Amino acid sequence: MNAPEHSTKPSHPSLRAAIAHRFSLLDDKADDADIDRSLRAGVELSGATPWILMLAIVIASVGLNTNSTAVIIGAMLVSPLMGPIVGVGYGIGIFDFALIRRSLANLAIAAGISLLTSTLYFMVTPLAEAQSELLARTTPSLWDVLIALAGGLAGIIGQTRREKSNVIPGVAIATALMPPLCTAGFGLANGNWAVFGGAFYLFSINCVFIAFAVVIVIEFLRLPRHEFVDSTKGRRVKRALLCIVLLTGLPSIFLAARLVDNELFSSRAREFVRREFKAAPQVHVLETRVAPGSRDIEVTLIGARMPPAAIKAIEGRLAAGGLQQARLRVHQAEPGDTNKIDVGSLKADILAEIVRSSQETVQDKDAEIAALKGKLTTQQDHVQQAAAVTREFEAQYPQCGNVLFGTAVPPDAKEGGVPILSADCRRLPRASEVRRINEWLKARTGSGTVRVALAASRGQIVHLADAAPADAVAPGAVH
Repeated sequence: MNAPEHSTKPSHPSLRAAIAHRFSLLDDKADDADIDRSLRAGVELSGATPWILMLAIVIASVGLNTNSTAVIIGAMLVSPLMGPIVGVGYGIGIFDFALIRRSLANLAIAAGISLLTSTLYFMVTPLAEAQSELLARTTPSLWDVLIALAGGLAGIIGQTRREKSNVIPGVAIATALMPPLCTAGFGLANGNWAVFGGAFYLFSINCVFIAFAVVIVIEFLRLPRHEFVDSTKGRRVKRALLCIVLLTGLPSIFLAARLVDNELFSSRAREFVRREFKAAPQVHVLETRVAPGSRDIEVTLIGARMPPAAIKAIEGRLAAGGLQQARLRVHQAEPGDTNKIDVGSLKADILAEIVRSSQETVQDKDAEIAALKGKLTTQQDHVQQAAAVTREFEAQYPQCGNVLFGTAVPPDAKEGGVPILSADCRRLPRASEVRRINEWLKARTGSGTVRVALAASRGQIVHLADAAPADAVAPGAVH
């Protein structure tokens, strides 16, 4: 009879299959028809959508104008700009040129409405100063590319699920489609083409890489698409998309490298100013302005005037501080010259200096207290050891009294002292007992060298341990 065959198929799914199931994008994918209907519906820009877009632009412009992050976030949640961008990516992914043209047209109309609305707002607002939230949208970099790509991937994955989630509002906030358009409107209203160009480039980055992320996911999900009669045309479309992505993304790499270089220069410049001018007596750094683009470091001082030679010496150390090609400009204001002093800045700088000095003082005091505690503990240990040694000696030699134990420092001592024990005895111990006392004291104190001075009550004869009998001397002070 043949033995039963054992199946070689594992009873449990493999680790690879378990991981594939865990990260599968196909298990909860919506029907292809539902995805197509949902993405096409988001492309349209008619009815209430343009009004919502204009109101969202006004909200975002007010938030940028007043430097309110919460208001800007609220405007991004209202914005309907994601639909046409996703529509462009979806149209490219399924080769639907009619959808691509309609999506691009709606995106262009939405961008035009946004630019016009924001430009009109910034032309009439009395707040003309560019706030930090607005300026942050004028210098796109590689990180904005990564944010747009990751946000686009998250958005299209969320839109292709059976159960809809709140992914799209989060993507709208993360990729920040609306603030760049408002910033571009600020540039148009003020005739600042550098601001307009930087902000519109950031908007372009977001559009291109969100659409590119949509194409990637659509390709992965293998949604039904319009096949070309000529396959060469399909390859040309893909190459054109890749060229657009590269042309849009490459400048951001240069801008990212410049941003990192500027941040490093600013950090080194401020550290250099703090280190070099801190040593100057009676001189306080009132303000430090760093311009990484022109490599200028502008320092305003208050207090005693620094001599030109000292400033020249500081300038000579710029290269050693990693600030090659930097120019240092020092402005010195007299204490009584209030016209040149920003009192608020001065108060802030003085308070920061006080806090820094207080922290350093506290650290020094803590170190000093710790050292004193260590000395006190050592002294207490010596007192306890002296009391214990005295009791043990008196218990062994009851004929001796006036026992003293301490540490003596010989004139030739290089470090530390020598433990010494002295006592007055009615009967002087024999030499062998003195040697035994000497060995006991060495073991008791852990010292390689000790002194034992025992004086007889009659005749004042003294024995010194570790010394020959001829070296006997009169008793002296014991420390």
